Amino acid sequence: MNIGVLGGTFDPIHMGHLIIAEQVRLMLQLSKVLFVPAGQPWLKVNHVITAQNHRVEMVRRAIAANPYFELCTLEVERPGPSYTVDTMMMLQKQLGAQTSFFFILGYDSLSELHLWKEPTWLAQICRLVAVPRPGSSLPDLKSLQLRIPGITSSVIQLELPIIEISSSQIRKSLAQGLSIRYLVPDEVEKYIAEHKLYS
Repeated sequence: MNIGVLGGTFDPIHMGHLIIAEQVRLMLQLSKVLFVPAGQPWLKVNHVITAQNHRVEMVRRAIAANPYFELCTLEVERPGPSYTVDTMMMLQKQLGAQTSFFFILGYDSLSELHLWKEPTWLAQICRLVAVPRPGSSLPDLKSLQLRIPGITSSVIQLELPIIEISSSQIRKSLAQGLSIRYLVPDEVEKYIAEHKLYS
């Protein structure tokens, strides 16, 4: 079984996340895509992020209509900082050796992968699906290979349309009282309004 994994703060989840997940699922013929909201993102220790229960519920509502999308709460249930390699090892243990994992990340994250916890091991236990991000280009894999041995054989580069939507842009729009219609699913927009998030 081939499973995609899309991790993120999802503060909030938006249409760009859903479009990328669906495109990757179809292009790589994945059985499903797991959405993994970060518990305490180690890269954002100095950032204020929305409470886990809100971020999890927004993801749940955003993906409810797609039978190939599934919420995975491993990171929010685990204390301490969230590290991708730990999550992937837990998923491997849960779903067994017969499962192949495809971790979806943007070009920007791939270029910083050498800063992550145990990137060499991460590249061994899953394929890394690199997708375009606004303002980012595919990093030079040869130079990345010097820092992370074996990375070149793990990366799958997909040509997808660049989705010019970001969570930070959505938070900024809401703070200014602007509409976020069509940037997030309707159910997420309703949830944000109900709980007065980001205003």
